[in-house]
Amino acid sequence: MERVISGIRPTGNLHLGNYFGAVKSFVKMQDEYDCMFFIADWHSLTTHPTPENIRNSVKTILSEYLACGIDPEKAPIYVQSDVKQVLELYLYLNMNAYLGELERVTSFKEKVRKQPDNVNAGLLTYPCLMAADILMHKADKVPVGKDQEQNMEMARLFARRFNRIYGVEYFREPASFHFADKAVKVPGLDGTGKMGKSEGNCLYLCDDEKTVTKKIMRAVTDQGPTQLNQEKPEVIQNLFTLCELLSGKEAADYYNDLYNNMQIRYGDMKKQMAADANTLLAPIRERILAYSSDDALLEKVMRQGAEKAAARAEKTIEEVREIIGFRKI
Repeated sequence: MERVISGIRPTGNLHLGNYFGAVKSFVKMQDEYDCMFFIADWHSLTTHPTPENIRNSVKTILSEYLACGIDPEKAPIYVQSDVKQVLELYLYLNMNAYLGELERVTSFKEKVRKQPDNVNAGLLTYPCLMAADILMHKADKVPVGKDQEQNMEMARLFARRFNRIYGVEYFREPASFHFADKAVKVPGLDGTGKMGKSEGNCLYLCDDEKTVTKKIMRAVTDQGPTQLNQEKPEVIQNLFTLCELLSGKEAADYYNDLYNNMQIRYGDMKKQMAADANTLLAPIRERILAYSSDDALLEKVMRQGAEKAAARAEKTIEEVREIIGFRKI
């Protein structure tokens, strides 16, 4: 059975971008693949969170994973920092990564632009840590969003480079995986870019009904088309993309016809989107509250997930150490 690995950074609550871009696929994949999912708390250190934020965010993400339908009996869930072997592989991959190629990574350049006062080494070597997470488990497939495609290319590059340097065929090259024809990019409610926590344009899975409705009704639009079959500006195309995700293609096509005939009323469109969003999120929200209050269950899930992940990771590290030339411990 093919192996699948993927994770999400614990930097706050999951939002619709996480759900449609990753977690929804996780739930489908757990019945078809040998899956492991993790909470990438080491990755979150690039933003210098407090200890309280890390602990609370891990608990939050785990509750939301479970609420969305991930079954830890089918697909173990572990916390990245509970599997220490990942750091050792991260070190080895760093030694074979080059400054120029890391500086050319688009996500790194964006972070440099957005946070020039916090350009740390962790940001630069983010692709190496991501690759370690993936290669450690010899994953065949990794469900990723469009924004992570370049990091996946780096993971494949590091796998090939390790094999070439040491004259082995050890690491397999992991493939990006999408259930749809292409990666899902969920636009933000501000009409530009993608939905993201730092951009403040998210609809969170835990948002209550009133908040969901308010956020969607405030989604950015324009004054409407001024001619028949007018090409949509980015802000409107993003709204239609979100509409199709929340309300389905039939609804999006209906409003698209109204737009092409200059009869669109964005308020009506947003009301349907808000109603459908609340229909989707209400049961998830209820389960999040139940799981987040059960500390014993969350601790059990993390402990069992760590044991399974560490066992597989230890085997990999022992083999890697032997390939490189280090003695067994």
